[in-house]
Amino acid sequence: MRERQLETTRRARQRSETVTVVAVDDQRVFRRVACDVVAATSGFETVGEAESGEEALRLVAELAPALVLLDLRMPGMDGVETAHQIAKTCPDAVIVLITIEDPETLPPSVASCGAVAVARKQDFAPRLLRRLWETHGPADHSRPPAVD
Repeated sequence: MRERQLETTRRARQRSETVTVVAVDDQRVFRRVACDVVAATSGFETVGEAESGEEALRLVAELAPALVLLDLRMPGMDGVETAHQIAKTCPDAVIVLITIEDPETLPPSVASCGAVAVARKQDFAPRLLRRLWETHGPADHSRPPAVD
């Protein structure tokens, strides 16, 4: 009986230590890459995928992920507007904008959209994901976005 309780406690602790992630991108191939990077990073788990800003808002409200990986450029509601809305409705979610663009070309609105960082898709890998979380995780997600 005691062993069973310990196992249940251990499993609950593991779940609470897992960083839950929602990947948002209008391109299925990058959503797949993002999910693969998350799966390859110990302690992270993809809990949902969205292909639009509108779908992301519904999914984030439903799943309450710890981390949202959000494409900057999407048709319809773009990443800046989506980040702004997620930051208002789910303030505990850590939002990272993902883009292929050079940091110098980003619109000024990125600085105040609620994202904690901007990462280039070309650089997105387990090491960068872990660094982003360690740098901008829950204890430190009130600063303007950094370009990583």
